[in-house]
Amino acid sequence: MFTGIVEELGTVKRINRGSNSCQIAILAEKILEDVKIGDSIAINGVCLTVTTFERDSFSADMMAETMEKTNLKHLSSGQRVNLERAARLGDRMGGHLVQGHVDAVGTIMEHQQVDIAMVLRISAPAEMLHYLVAKGSVAIDGISLTVVNVLTDSFTVSIIPHTAKVTTLGLKKPGDTVNLESDIIGRYVEKLLKKNTGLQQSGMTCEFLAENGFI
Repeated sequence: MFTGIVEELGTVKRINRGSNSCQIAILAEKILEDVKIGDSIAINGVCLTVTTFERDSFSADMMAETMEKTNLKHLSSGQRVNLERAARLGDRMGGHLVQGHVDAVGTIMEHQQVDIAMVLRISAPAEMLHYLVAKGSVAIDGISLTVVNVLTDSFTVSIIPHTAKVTTLGLKKPGDTVNLESDIIGRYVEKLLKKNTGLQQSGMTCEFLAENGFI
């Protein structure tokens, strides 16, 4: 589990590609301070497992599912990536609960400067937009951000100068892709509501089940 607060910008050192998988090596500093084999590190919002590490870099494997469902397959040597270590109990929750499980890949459609803010409009599939609400949370390439507006085919976010400086969003331009993850809390709420609706339509309610000792 992550918080969506990027700890540092890493640099892709090398990528060894296989037929349906690859191994990626990332140059980094801060996140290597206490790294261990088996640790979870989010790379552009994708939770990967550290398989090896050296003084100035670490490696992780990417399976076919990761290659298919994220934009990591487009990375090349020298590119910058957002890095975050898994959250520890007791840490400040500066962002929101981020799993590192990408829901969809979006595309930056517009890039506008509004005073000091950078406003991005990002396209997303309908099933992703379904879980977004204005003023709600979304993870974009692993960065915890607040949704400004939700449109029919896209949504907007506003980026402060600090975020643009310390994450890859400051390097992105229209046409670039980003990994998207919706707020997991919204998914749980929807599932519970659907479950309760089904009970009511069948003639049973949560109150009935509780009264009869089923829940």
